[in-house]
Amino acid sequence: MIRTSAPVEAPAAGAWEELVTTALLGTDRRRPPAGAPGRDAPVALLDAAAAYTVSRRAGLLPAPAAERPRPAPADTRPALPPAAARRLTQLLADRSGAGGGGRRGAAPDLMELLPQWLAAANARGYAAPPQTLPALLDAARGRTDLRPAALAFAGPRALWLARLNPDWRFALRSAPGSSGALPGPEDTDRIRRLWEEGLFAERVALLAEIRRQRPGAARELLAGTWASERAEDRLMFVDSLRTGLGPDDEPFLEQALADRSRNVRATAAELLSALPGSALAARMAERAATCVAVDHTRRTPTIAVEAPHECDASMERDGVVAKAPAGRGERSWWLGQLLEASPLGTWSTRLGGRTPREIVALPVADDWQGELHAAWCRAAVRQRDARWARALLGEPAAPEAGGPGAVSLAERAKLLGTLGAAERADWVAGFIAAHGLSEAFQLLGVCAVPWAGPLGRAVVDALNIARDAGSYPWSFSGVMGLAERCLDPAEAARLDGLLAVPDEMEDASPGAGGYWAEAFQRLVTTLRLRSAMAEELGARTG
Repeated sequence: MIRTSAPVEAPAAGAWEELVTTALLGTDRRRPPAGAPGRDAPVALLDAAAAYTVSRRAGLLPAPAAERPRPAPADTRPALPPAAARRLTQLLADRSGAGGGGRRGAAPDLMELLPQWLAAANARGYAAPPQTLPALLDAARGRTDLRPAALAFAGPRALWLARLNPDWRFALRSAPGSSGALPGPEDTDRIRRLWEEGLFAERVALLAEIRRQRPGAARELLAGTWASERAEDRLMFVDSLRTGLGPDDEPFLEQALADRSRNVRATAAELLSALPGSALAARMAERAATCVAVDHTRRTPTIAVEAPHECDASMERDGVVAKAPAGRGERSWWLGQLLEASPLGTWSTRLGGRTPREIVALPVADDWQGELHAAWCRAAVRQRDARWARALLGEPAAPEAGGPGAVSLAERAKLLGTLGAAERADWVAGFIAAHGLSEAFQLLGVCAVPWAGPLGRAVVDALNIARDAGSYPWSFSGVMGLAERCLDPAEAARLDGLLAVPDEMEDASPGAGGYWAEAFQRLVTTLRLRSAMAEELGARTG
């Protein structure tokens, strides 16, 4: 109830600022409008403010009703089986994988299983339950790696929701069928408009998508505006030609060798060198052939190397960078660039008809072996040459498993990427059997999921050996995490014997036995959970 000392007239329109000023200064210093001075002034001020507020509210007119949202579109895909829907809710609700370091315990990390679940659900063509869409969008917002699979599974209703919530607007820019999605190949007018007027990120995405579908059309689109593009933009655009690279791209890339940007020239040269039949590859092979030969004057045939003495203008035009990095000799720097850009197929003829394995086995004079083999490694990766990759990798059980040319784990992983999935898994399994898991993490990352049987068994056996040896357990946490996601669920039965806490050896890390038992329990639980997920979705286990 409003207390009044006398009838009060509502202040005139525009007097609200006067009331506020009086309240800030105090009624002792400023008399309120239409109010008495003295002890009644504060009451008069409040009465005037109350009257003004009531008059304002009474005079408000209702705003026109907003247009009601259109109903969400129908999702015609089949509904999830009930058990799979319950599993999805469980995966989305779990946040244990979002924490920091520390001991994980024996419970599975459900959020790390969500990508596999989404991939299986999308493969089966299921629709997302409507009640899970907000959690799916939140998960995709927080993890960009989840977005493609999560938005594909969420379907058209997710786009409907995203238009109502600014936090989910990312879905409108990236989901198939959204207003922000890229135009289809038949929509030539919209393609041309987006290419000419779009933001840089939109143009890159457009070029990449067209290149994936129609390589020639993407190249023609780029050629049409090439002369007017900024140097940094040209670099990104020419790099997109890696997808679907073929002989038809050679004329455009040859023109790019004359570009005013050194980075653009280098990228164009790299792409041309990945085309063994290109004119640039032939020029590089001719230069490299003058640097490498077999010396038959020695008791054993030996590769002799004579590095270039200069880097002339024609070499620079073909992508050879003249200035060597700090600590690197100029001649070896130039030689490495010539070798990695030369077609590997030319060396058999040049070096006496030998196979790649025979060439790699030849001794190399004057300490040039490391430089020569490292350059051939880069060439094998660039040209996707599996024969040379096998020769350079060598046998997985070789001492230090470095192979004759692979000088680092990163190079071995790249060479393995040129092999088929089964051969890659067999090589890594042999590496683990011979050398254990201490250096295997990077190699395991290039193997197909789920791991093939021999590879999975090699990992389990190596973990068991490490446990029995009393090894420091936390150093294998990365491999354990990979095994939870990549090991075939059928391997769970082989792990039951590893769940007990082993007797701790005298020189073992304190508490190591309990950690190993806990980690194996988590691994077994996760594998069985993955098997159950596959059955719930109607997919084949493993």
